[in-house]
Amino acid sequence: MIIKIFILIAFVLIIFSLGVALLNLVTHKEPPEKTAKALTFRISLSLLLFFLLFIAVTTGLIKPHGIGRSIQQQKIQSPTNK
Repeated sequence: MIIKIFILIAFVLIIFSLGVALLNLVTHKEPPEKTAKALTFRISLSLLLFFLLFIAVTTGLIKPHGIGRSIQQQKIQSPTNK
């Protein structure tokens, strides 16, 4: 449950950072340091979230459902006769 809360917070921070970058891009006519920092923060958060999701699925903290789950079940159920 804690991992899901962390993922939700990360998504909210990513959206907020994107909004800050857009606001700085539209309103300020100065050099774009604030926009670049906000976008760099967003990219860093996105990469961190990607690796967290990968580790969580690999270790079994998060169980996939939908397309990913059906693919995994097909691998388990199919015989490996060659």
